Amino acid sequence: MIMTLQAGDKLMSLTDLSEMLAIPVHTLYRWRFKGDGPVGYGVGRHVQYRREAVEAGWSSRPISARRAPR
Repeated sequence: MIMTLQAGDKLMSLTDLSEMLAIPVHTLYRWRFKGDGPVGYGVGRHVQYRREAVEAGWSSRPISARRAPR
């Protein structure tokens, strides 16, 4: 399944996502490297996350279940 960004999507930075999910930024980098965690998009030199997708799939999970599968 390929997800693309739309013009009206609200995006979050790694720092924003880290604060929202209460996990370290380093964990997000590691998940991204492994292909786990929320879907991130390269926007220029930065990684951005669609707020809608994160709110729908990740922020509602208990903290212990937010860990990406190994």
